[in-house]
Amino acid sequence: MTTDTVFAIGSVSKAVVAAGVLSLVEDGRLAVTDRVGDLVPGLTGDIGDATIGQLLEHSSGLAGDAGPDHAPLTRAEAIASISELPITFEPGTDFGYTNAGYTLLALVIDEITGDYRGFVARELLAPVDGVERAGFWDGEPAASGERAVGYLDSGPSDQQGEFGGPHWSMNGNGDLAMSVPQLARWAEAFFTGRLLPAGVVAQASEGRRDLGDGTAVTFGWARFDESAFGAPGIGAAGGGGDTGHQAVVVFLPETSTTIAIGSNTTDVSAEELLAELVPPIAAGTPVTAPEEIASVPADESILDAAVGTYWLDDANRFVVSAVDAGLQVEALGERAVEVLFPLPEGLEAEAAERHEAAVVSLLTGDDELGAEERELLAEVVGAITDVTVEGTLVDGGELRTYVTVRGRSDSILLWYALDERGAIAGAEGPTDPPSAMIVPLADGRFAHTDPAGRRDDVLLAFDGGGLTVDGAGARVVATRDDKG
Repeated sequence: MTTDTVFAIGSVSKAVVAAGVLSLVEDGRLAVTDRVGDLVPGLTGDIGDATIGQLLEHSSGLAGDAGPDHAPLTRAEAIASISELPITFEPGTDFGYTNAGYTLLALVIDEITGDYRGFVARELLAPVDGVERAGFWDGEPAASGERAVGYLDSGPSDQQGEFGGPHWSMNGNGDLAMSVPQLARWAEAFFTGRLLPAGVVAQASEGRRDLGDGTAVTFGWARFDESAFGAPGIGAAGGGGDTGHQAVVVFLPETSTTIAIGSNTTDVSAEELLAELVPPIAAGTPVTAPEEIASVPADESILDAAVGTYWLDDANRFVVSAVDAGLQVEALGERAVEVLFPLPEGLEAEAAERHEAAVVSLLTGDDELGAEERELLAEVVGAITDVTVEGTLVDGGELRTYVTVRGRSDSILLWYALDERGAIAGAEGPTDPPSAMIVPLADGRFAHTDPAGRRDDVLLAFDGGGLTVDGAGARVVATRDDKG
């Protein structure tokens, strides 16, 4: 991993697409008030009444995706698929993040310029830093250079930019790739007016819809006030897909500072790192490295003795295995996950409970949004007979609920991350249970840590046939029973 390593930047691609749309507006070839149904031949359904501006700010009401990531989808198929997607609210009346809306914007660019990908590469990427790295993750014109291998919960991703297309499932909503310095230079050039005219920058920077938490949606970005990082700014984030990458970029106008981060594992979340880095940078103070865990050399006999399965009750268990110089602990069951992975400060337990209820509703209800997901799962497990919540935690900067889905012929463990409308923002299955690496301390206990060097307030101790876990302000004792 070097500064030249190329990452799939995921939904940060939307900021580039928005810049392209606004440049066409600046040239008089398009207006933010234009109906998308008048611009994309063959588009039908209620989405045709949405305007370009509503698509840019995620207020079109369109829910879902044109198609699954890295699945072949032609231009005509994308238009047909989007035409059939549900509208969850009247355009312009609410906020609902949507990938399909930005696929529509890519189709608009394609219709006006005759070549969506050529326009993006020629007008939006090449003027900043040539074409030696920036480009598309899959297909042409491709980002050049060594590519980061992404790591999912289930292991290394097999998505290395070799998907042959057609690429309209991801065009416009998560298709671009850059090195991290390239991303920083692109954002800095955009916001300082070196890439596109000042009118485009002003349109993209203006807060369009206040979300009530110190942030406001813009055309392609999100504005935040000083409550988040100590200084106002504007940023974009992407990731959570099957490439295993995350990317985030922030511009702080008061100091004209740009910060970009790329990660190829959810163990080190780009957004969590951003939250640690921006406040000292904004304040002009030194950035200090996290304190390392004061671990001690592992005694192999102690590690071997700890390996096993520990049960809280019939529904909750910890599975301990030896890995490198420490132990790995898997948690299954709501109580086990809650104790081993406490929710971050400021996030209430009710938020996790609402997320769990939404996931169960998606997989068992009669709503249109979940119909496709249930159909896909039925191909694996048969008709769904039961959905068991195995726990909810924050990973990769998002709430993830783990569930076991049982069908008439099989069962599968998955996790889902849903947006505020209940649509799938991320998912993986089959997947492994949530797990944590723990390392031995001098007092004989073990500390729950992560590769970023941060230490959660979770301590574990093994005593004969038991495992004591102190976390989330509670202490639980699990009993060893390797036979389950």
